[in-house]
Amino acid sequence: MEFFKLRVSAILLLLIIVVGTAGYVILERMSVFDSFYMTLITISTVGFGEISPLSRAGRVLTVGIIISGISLLTYTLGQVAKIFVEGELRKLLGRRKLEKQIAEISGHFIVCGFGRIGEVICGELAAEKIPFLVIEKEGEKTEQLEKLRYLYLAGDATVDDVLREAGLMRAKGLATAVSSDADNVFITLTAKGLKPDIFVLSRAADLKNEAKMLRAGASRVVCPYNMGGARMAQILRKPTVVDFLDTTMMSGDLGLKLEEAVVSATSSMVGKTLVTSNLRRDFGVIIVAIKKASAEMVFNPGPDAIIDANDVIIAIGKQHDMRRMREVLS
Repeated sequence: MEFFKLRVSAILLLLIIVVGTAGYVILERMSVFDSFYMTLITISTVGFGEISPLSRAGRVLTVGIIISGISLLTYTLGQVAKIFVEGELRKLLGRRKLEKQIAEISGHFIVCGFGRIGEVICGELAAEKIPFLVIEKEGEKTEQLEKLRYLYLAGDATVDDVLREAGLMRAKGLATAVSSDADNVFITLTAKGLKPDIFVLSRAADLKNEAKMLRAGASRVVCPYNMGGARMAQILRKPTVVDFLDTTMMSGDLGLKLEEAVVSATSSMVGKTLVTSNLRRDFGVIIVAIKKASAEMVFNPGPDAIIDANDVIIAIGKQHDMRRMREVLS
């Protein structure tokens, strides 16, 4: 709306200049340049005086230009100032709000890099309403982050202070998704140096660098190109299985989710077997596996499998049922 008003006032101001110039040419027999000059100094009220003595008609024209021109010029300049001031104020308030949110966030994931992989990661986290923060140093990407209303920090993730400002010490995990493997290794080293127990998921553009990232401290390493190729091969070999997994685990068309739930030490389920816990009966879930605290993975556990503290239950079920089960286990 402000820009529309500015355009209208600018057009009217230009029209006054044209009319004033034409009026002096016709009434006072001035040259086009002298008429244009006379119109401008009249509107701006610089007080240079008349170029040549004016007739009564010329003075009437001058009075009209002064009244209309000064009013319109003042209004136009006011609109320009309003746009700039409001824009800067909006940016300042928005930045302060963002800084406050960054200072208060905890239990979140930090995503380093908002390229193609980072954008997908953020989209998935946002869909699940999992708190996250993006670190990005490219200006174009930060504009995109603002449009998406993602919490972000403009800076270099390889710098200690930037990771601290992003709340690394309060974060649940960190994902390095920048395009350079060297930068991903450096980010991993920096994050592990600041917080040794932080979970780090690192991207590897080249599969040969996977071992280096693990040595740097990465908890998991993902090679998108390798995974993409493997998935394409799976679609060729067993398309029905892939379709089933996509339908049940990703698209949500059946309302099912493959989720994990950590058993807390205070849960009433600790020490019970699967059959006495009634997880399957009460929540209608399918227990796929149990990951023990020792990292042992028990696939398709039987009814006599015992639930221990810090076990991770992996199950398939409807989203609201999975949510209720997590509440019981936690």
